[in-house]
Amino acid sequence: MTIAPADPASANPVTAPAAPGTAAPVTGGPDGPGAALLRTLTGLTADLPDADPGRVAAAALRGRSAHADEAELRELATEAAAGLISEDPVYSRLAARLLTIGIRAEAAGQGVVTFTDSVATGHREGLIADRTAAFVRLHAERLDALVDPDADDRFGYFGLRTLYSRYLLRHPITRKAVETPQHFLLRVASGLAEDDTARSVDEVAALYGLMSRLDYLPSSPTLFNSGTRHAQMSSCYLLDSPRDELDSLYERLHQVARLSKHAGGIGIAYSRVRSRGSLIRGTNGHSNGIVPFLKTLDASVAAVNQGGRRKGAAAVYLETWHADVEEFLELRDNTGEDARRTHNLNLAHWVPDEFMRRVEADGTWSLFSPADVPELTDLWGEEFDAAYRGAEEAGLARRTLPARELYGRMMRTLAQTGNGWMTFKDTANRTANQTATPGHVVHSSNLCTEILEVTDDGETAVCNLGSVNLGAFADPASGGMDWERLDATVRTAVTFLDRVVDINFYPTEQAGRSNARWRPVGLGAMGLQDVFFRLRLPFDSPEAKALSTRIAERIMLAAYETSADLAERNGPAPAWEKTRTARGVLHPDHYGVEHTWPERWAALRARMATTGLRNSLLLAIAPTATIASIAGAYECIEPQVSNLFKRETLSGEFLQVNSYLVDDLKRLGVWDARTREALREANGSVQGFSWIPDDVRALYRTAWEIPQRGLIDMAAARTPYLDQAQSLNLFLETPTIGKLSSMYAYAWKRGLKTTYYLRSRPATRIARAAARTTTVPVQAAPDPEAVACSLENPESCEACQ
Repeated sequence: MTIAPADPASANPVTAPAAPGTAAPVTGGPDGPGAALLRTLTGLTADLPDADPGRVAAAALRGRSAHADEAELRELATEAAAGLISEDPVYSRLAARLLTIGIRAEAAGQGVVTFTDSVATGHREGLIADRTAAFVRLHAERLDALVDPDADDRFGYFGLRTLYSRYLLRHPITRKAVETPQHFLLRVASGLAEDDTARSVDEVAALYGLMSRLDYLPSSPTLFNSGTRHAQMSSCYLLDSPRDELDSLYERLHQVARLSKHAGGIGIAYSRVRSRGSLIRGTNGHSNGIVPFLKTLDASVAAVNQGGRRKGAAAVYLETWHADVEEFLELRDNTGEDARRTHNLNLAHWVPDEFMRRVEADGTWSLFSPADVPELTDLWGEEFDAAYRGAEEAGLARRTLPARELYGRMMRTLAQTGNGWMTFKDTANRTANQTATPGHVVHSSNLCTEILEVTDDGETAVCNLGSVNLGAFADPASGGMDWERLDATVRTAVTFLDRVVDINFYPTEQAGRSNARWRPVGLGAMGLQDVFFRLRLPFDSPEAKALSTRIAERIMLAAYETSADLAERNGPAPAWEKTRTARGVLHPDHYGVEHTWPERWAALRARMATTGLRNSLLLAIAPTATIASIAGAYECIEPQVSNLFKRETLSGEFLQVNSYLVDDLKRLGVWDARTREALREANGSVQGFSWIPDDVRALYRTAWEIPQRGLIDMAAARTPYLDQAQSLNLFLETPTIGKLSSMYAYAWKRGLKTTYYLRSRPATRIARAAARTTTVPVQAAPDPEAVACSLENPESCEACQ
């Protein structure tokens, strides 16, 4: 619908019904504020029969000030409608429509009505880049015609509120928005125009169309910065460990600060830095180890907060053989000496297969200082195994302990903090496209564990991200996906992800050098849960797993075909000859899978041998927390956490309910006060609702109610079609050392490259805490016997069943 206030056409006083339990109806003359507001609300709800405009108007008028104007009343009505979303998701549409009117009025107050007005104002105020402003001036008429005013109605309230609060450009003095949501999306697309030709306008139109339909969204740095004077559009930066010397340590801090300033998420290894107690020959003293330097990094990450738009963020990776690993495990503790705690850093283990084999066999594990075994950081697979065992035989270990004891401590840290993520060094390197030649090694993942790229002292790996909204392609009529439209979306998305490589601002020389050489991108997905809801597939059903794998395969196929197109047009990546694909080995070849579309794979392989690929890497599934909210989709490839959950905005906290569930319960005639209260009491679970059918309860299970083995198996099944990795959270409501030990051993055995947070939650009702996902401490000390029991047969663990 076209969003506009209703036509003021009434000659009689207006009286709207009061909300239950209230005493103040909406009254007033035909020109009074109450009547005008009610007419607006009535017009906005004309196609929303389950919304009660009178109830919203009454709530807004109760909260108004003595001199409330139209804007204040509209804002109060917006908040009133948002407060009713937990009763009926239809109010999200109403709240979004009200907010849309407010945003347009605010932009108009800054002289912005058209897209070209927006760009001209932004350019005049020093926000928009000269290049983008020139492109828009040259093609003003056609670009203005592209704007779809009805597209704003695709946003839900919380997605639109997020856009308004964090993404729209604002006047540097008035702090008012100088672009509407559609202007914003078209500005992002225009900022990625290749040149000033008509063909570039066609490409911009295609990208804008995808974003306005919410079929695809680039990641936040691209949305923040495309078309601006500070066009840093990459999401992820991976830095190799600093060398074991002071200048290198502080040079890395400088690089991290510059990258964080421009909205980059940081992944950095520290495995080359000598351990505590190691001799420093230059001073004849002993090292304090990695912790003091991580404390400095922690303070730097907190201080450089990405322009005030979001907090600085970094993940530190440490190899499991490092002698400081036990102190590393304590960095996020809330007790102990604060000088040895880092409350802002995320922690991750870079785990070799040798460690997991020794845990499984109940063997011993040796810890070393990198000063004594500097070669281990750059080795993986059989070469690492041989060097590690050789170091043990040479007596270089600083300490030896039972492998299960260390593994148990790692599990306890996961349970207590959600941190200490398990990422697997050998699996990551064994299948990486960039590790075909000696000297190219993946040393860590990134902030969110979905990026796997080679790094060294002179190269900082970079990745540009974007995600397809899978729910937009689900076709309930056919019971499947609109594959052709998905292909077209992937082609446009990859073209523009590749474009970022050339247009991007690089905060450091090391980042620019690496990205130009390898040209990696990370196309991901969000809304897999939406697909399963729309097609009525329980998340862990065999049909859901098979469809998830087919989706991953189809996206990889289309992405690789597009990269071959780009290589034919612009040449392959400069480092193409150093990749496995240049040797004819595609990522699925490592897994021996049978393809759904074998003819297309064969054609791709033949074509790739001639043209090469423009990009060394193409697929990575990021968490998509913010852009999924904008798109109104469930995050990445995760199941829903609850059927009722809290959203926080600048206006306060609001509950949101699963709209798919509400639609089903309305059809069943049981979406009533009793069900709503029961949903709150059950922390968003419907499993105890005997008055709804079994198949409905099965469809709407939450992450806490789905066996984690199903999530791991689904992730493993899509891994052949991800040449990087996936941000895979795992969920246990009440984690124990035994459950975790089994679960992560199973993930390793299934060939996962990385895992992300362990999610757990307190037993607190939504009515009080809105089911905030958090972590809970496990008070019991690690029990080696419990670890042993679960590891002997991880498939039988209760956490995996």
